[in-house]
Amino acid sequence: MEKKQMDWENIGFAYRMTEKRYVANYKDGKWGEGVLTEDANIVLNECACVLQYAQTIFEGLKAYTTKDDHIVAFRPDLNAKRMVDSAKRLEMPPFPEDRFLEAVRQVVEANAAYVPPFGSGATLYIRPYMFGSNSVIGVKPADEYQFRVFTTPVGPYFKGGAKPLTIRVSDFDRAAPRGTGDIKAGLNYAMSLHAIVSAHAEGYDENMYLDSATRTKVEETGGANFLFVTKDNKIVTPHSNTILPSITRRSLLYVAEHYLGLEVEEREVYLEEVPEFVECGLCGTAAVISPVGKVVDHGKEICFQSGMEKMGPTIQKLYDTLTGIQYGEIEAPKGWIYRIC
Repeated sequence: MEKKQMDWENIGFAYRMTEKRYVANYKDGKWGEGVLTEDANIVLNECACVLQYAQTIFEGLKAYTTKDDHIVAFRPDLNAKRMVDSAKRLEMPPFPEDRFLEAVRQVVEANAAYVPPFGSGATLYIRPYMFGSNSVIGVKPADEYQFRVFTTPVGPYFKGGAKPLTIRVSDFDRAAPRGTGDIKAGLNYAMSLHAIVSAHAEGYDENMYLDSATRTKVEETGGANFLFVTKDNKIVTPHSNTILPSITRRSLLYVAEHYLGLEVEEREVYLEEVPEFVECGLCGTAAVISPVGKVVDHGKEICFQSGMEKMGPTIQKLYDTLTGIQYGEIEAPKGWIYRIC
C-alpha cells in the first residue's frame, strides 16, 4: 500500500486522526462483536462512570515498517496481558487477549498507509483503551464498557529526539503503596499533570518521582521507567510494587544481558546513590530510551558523565540494538515481533 504523503521526519509526537478505529461493547455480562468504524467521536451520557469516577485504562504500543517492507508490532501480547491485569484491578471485565491482538491487527492493517516508512524515525502509535460507559451515580463499577483502539503516526516523544534531558526530583507523589501505580490507569496520569506542567514551567523536561512512603528511593517519571548504568557497565533499574511494569524496560534488560553480554540488576535504587551512576535513561514505548544528562534535586545538580550532548555509549548500544530488532535489522527473540502485513 502506498504511504500517505507526510513530512515523516518532522511530524512530532501529536495526534493525527487516521481512517479507521476498532470498537467493541460490553453489555449484559459479555463482550459483543468488535467492528471497524470511521467515526472518531464517542457519545456518552453525562453520568457515565468514566466521567464521574475515572474508571478507565489504556495501553500504548507501536507498529513499524521493517527493512524488508513488512508492517509489524512489537510484543503486543504483553500489552494484552498488562491490560487484563489493569482491568482486574479496576473491577472491569478483561478484554480477551486473543481479541486484543486481533483488534490491533485489524486497525493497523486498515491504516497501513499511515505507518511511516522505514528509515524515517517515525512510527504508528497504537492506543487501545477501555472505559465504563453507562450511567453511575453511586460509587461503584460500571455495568457496561467500551473497548477501543485508534492509531496515530508519531515522531520522537521528546523534542530534540535523543538530546539528553534535564529532570528534577519532584515534591509530588506519583503513586501510593498498595495503590494503582503498577497498572496503566488513566487516573495515575491525571495525578501527574500538575507536576509535569510545573516542571516544564521551571525549565525541566520531566520529573523524577520518589517512593511516597520514605521519599528516599527512585521510582519512575510520569510516563517512563528509569534505567541506570554503573561505572563497571552494569545495568540497574529500580524495583518497586508501585512502578508500572514497562514492556520496553523488560525488553532492554533482555537485550543488555543476551545481546550485549552485560550484567543486569533490578533492585531498590536510593536517591543518594544516583550520583554514582555514569549514565541514565528513561525507557518506555513512546521514547524507547531517552538519555538523561542531569538530575536537579532542589538546587543540587547531579550530572552524569555521559554529558548533555548525546547518549552515553551503553544507552546508545541498547537503543540501537532494540530499535534494530523492532525494524527487522537484527534477529529478534522468538515471539517478539508480531507481523501484521
